Formats: sequence, C-alpha cells, structure tokens
Amino acid sequence: MTAPLPIDDARRLVLAHARPLSAEEVTLAEALGRVAAADATAAVDLPPFSSSAMDGFAVRAADTPGTLKVAGESAAGRPAPVAVSAGTAVAISTGAVVPEGADAVVPVEETTEADGGVSVGGVSPGANVRPRGGDVAAGAVVVARGMRLAPAAVAALAAAGVPAVSCACRPRVAVLSTGSELRPPGAPLAAGQIYESNGLLLSAQLRTAGALASVREPVPDDEEVLRRALAEALEADVLLTSGGVSVGPHDLVRRLLAEAGVEEVFWGVAVRPGKPLFFGTRGTTLVFGLPGNPVSALVGFELFVRPALEALQGLATPGPSFRPGRLLSPLRRDARRDQLVRALSRAAEDAVALEPLTGQESHMIVRAAAADALVLVPRGEGELAAGDTVSYLSV
Repeated sequence: MTAPLPIDDARRLVLAHARPLSAEEVTLAEALGRVAAADATAAVDLPPFSSSAMDGFAVRAADTPGTLKVAGESAAGRPAPVAVSAGTAVAISTGAVVPEGADAVVPVEETTEADGGVSVGGVSPGANVRPRGGDVAAGAVVVARGMRLAPAAVAALAAAGVPAVSCACRPRVAVLSTGSELRPPGAPLAAGQIYESNGLLLSAQLRTAGALASVREPVPDDEEVLRRALAEALEADVLLTSGGVSVGPHDLVRRLLAEAGVEEVFWGVAVRPGKPLFFGTRGTTLVFGLPGNPVSALVGFELFVRPALEALQGLATPGPSFRPGRLLSPLRRDARRDQLVRALSRAAEDAVALEPLTGQESHMIVRAAAADALVLVPRGEGELAAGDTVSYLSV
C-alpha cells in the first residue's frame, strides 16, 4: 500500500475530477440553496423610480424652511397626479413616487399643520429620496455565477424583476451501506449484528449539501449481491459506499469497484478518523468508498464529499470552510496523521471557544452527536495547548 495522502493533496485530486453539472432553469420559489450557473442581471432599475424614504412631504429644497400649500398626495402604488411647484408640497408615504418638481422629502416629524398648508423644516436637495437605480441598475449583475442562493439573494432577484435563474443541476447521489452485520433500526438484533446508521447520516449530510440522495438497502458481504448493487448505483452522478474498503477478508468494495470499471485515484488519507478512504471515477461518476465506522464516514464526507458536491454545482469556492477558534483544553498531536476532533463550540469574547468531547473513537456516533464542530489537529509532535488558536469545521 502506498503512503496515505495528506488531506490537502487528496482534496485537490477530488476537485480535479469534479466538473460542474449541466444547468437548468429554476423558478425563484425553488432556488433557495441552489448555485447560479450564470450571472443573473436586473430586469429593471431598483428602485424603478425615485421614491421616498420617509412618510412626510415632497418639496423643493429651495422652498424650505417655510409654509407650503399641500397640492396632493403620493401613496405607495398611487403616484400624485400633480407636480410640485414653487410654494407647494405633496404629502408622501414611504416607498411612494417622488412627484415631478420635488427634489427632497421633509419627514412628517419635522412638519406642523399651518393655515392653508404645512410648515416644514429645512432640507437639502436629495434628502430622504431614494434615487432611481440606487440599489441596482437594469442590466447589472444581481447574483454572480458560482454564488449559492441565500434567502436575501432570492429576494434580490425577485425585487429586480427576475422570475427564474439558471442553476447547476443538483447532483444525484446513490448511497450504499455494506456489511452483513447491519440491521434496520428497531429490528431484533441477532448475535454480532448492529443497527445501520450510515445511510441516514449520509442522506442528511447530502441534503445539507444540495444533493439528491437515493439511499439503497444495506448490502451484505456477498460478492454477487454487492456486484449487482454497485452496478446499479454507478448510474448516479456520485456513488457513496460505506464499509468494505479496508484490508480485511470481507472488504470487497474496492476490488468489485475495479471490476466494474472504476479507476482508482487514491486509497488512503493521512487523517484520523477515516484513513481507509477510497476515491475513484467511472466516466463522469465520482465514487467515494467511505469507512464503515460512522464518525469516519461523517469526517470523510465533510473533508472530501461535500467539496466535490459543491464543485459539481459550480460553487465558486468549494470548501471545506475552516474557521478560527480557541481551544479550551489540550489535545495531543499524532506524528503521522492529521486529526479531526469532535468538539462543542460556544461564543467567547475574543473568539469561538472549542471544548473537545470525551470519547473520540470512530465508532462512537452517540458521543459525536453532541458535537457541533470538528477541530483540526495538524500532525506533529507534542500537543496543542489550551488557549491555542485552531481551525475548525461546523457540523
């Protein structure tokens, strides 16, 4: 076996094989979380007319301060039928069209009723007026290619008159857990059997990554059954297997993938947990063989699968997105492998504080359930001390 790859080298190889999928038109109602496949430009100026930022009176700044005759009203959706001329004002609501002739709005709090009109305070030209196109001009980019559409981006597209947006197709991902010991949750357990959890784990992670998950029934360690299941699952854009990629006599996945035409890119990453991770391709299908221990599968997904899915969707900067935090208790380093340590994060005055949890073995999914962070412990000698700045992933 060749030496395990460093995390960064392995991720570079994954991303080198992850090409953006084809694009499709998506309505704004379905666009949340999708990635723009092309720049989306404004259909109109926004605002499409000069509008008031205040309830008050539209005036000519040159006439202020003073007492003005009220010539009409401009409400949202109902522009005033008259223009503002010397010595006059128009009552105006927030968001309403600033009438012709007016160049400022006096807030209602700075006015008082007067005989035959309204007494207004002094304002400068442009005061409390939102200029036409002040947010964006027609034809300008609202959402750039490669941007994931957050709620504000969807709202911005709608406000700019864009009814639909071109987005990369969502990756179709087949999930296949392997192992004769696996039983569905709630079923009786015979000697040596355990409940299967990786399918649900990976399905949940896939949903948060914008993918379409197809979770297959767990497959026993039987060559023919596994061979058929792999052949069917390889029709997806991405195949995720869990289990069967180590060196034991019943670890069949790697050999059967090779028989199915999958070209191995690498096998083994210098990371704990998750060392025996497999990555390969068949045509445009990406294949990840994740270890069977659930925490290893979780970590392998965050480090390699999620970035690949982001790249398939055309995200401008695929992750993982490590953030800085401060360690609350020491962690021993491993001379040969980087480690991802489960931790609990909490807000602190100077940085996010990270408290490593007890029970870091790769099978301890219940201990991992309390964690909301994975702390990166770079390989090396000695330990990271309490108070050290570290990098972490939110999970």
